[in-house]
Amino acid sequence: MSEQPITRNKQLVLSALGEDRPGIIDELSRCVLDSGCSILDSRMAVLGGDFALLLQVGGNWNNIARLENQTGGLEERLGLKITTRHSTARETSGDLLPYGVDVVALDQPGIVHNLARFFSQRQINIQEMVTACYAAAHSGTPMFSVHLTVDIPATIQISTLREEFMDFCDQLNLDAIIEPLKA
Repeated sequence: MSEQPITRNKQLVLSALGEDRPGIIDELSRCVLDSGCSILDSRMAVLGGDFALLLQVGGNWNNIARLENQTGGLEERLGLKITTRHSTARETSGDLLPYGVDVVALDQPGIVHNLARFFSQRQINIQEMVTACYAAAHSGTPMFSVHLTVDIPATIQISTLREEFMDFCDQLNLDAIIEPLKA
């Protein structure tokens, strides 16, 4: 007899934040598995000395409820602040083009805000963002990097957007590139 596939008709987004230590993902993923749910998507990072996690899990309503009921015990056992939110599968539109944006600059206030404003003013949604501060090789100059994944509506002329973006970056002294994501 074959094993039945996990039903993922219900979704839950779980966020966890707390002091970093080994074994947190092991315990959280075990709890998801033991509840009968499945991890659909995740993001995790250690920021300073803190652990931050976003998990999108799927399962039937009973298994999702079982997982939600375990979060209080997990918070106490792992020393984390855990929040949950019911979610639905993201509806993707065929008229969006995924692009990657990479920016490097001298570290200065406002880089993320200025980038976010540029894209939001054009109704371009930011799907993912990763930033980092680091010291430049040889000189030790404080640097800042940003990687964005954006969804560009097909109605936007890419050549015009690229030109506007490069002008914008030149004005702020940002070294940048915008290019289509390869599947």
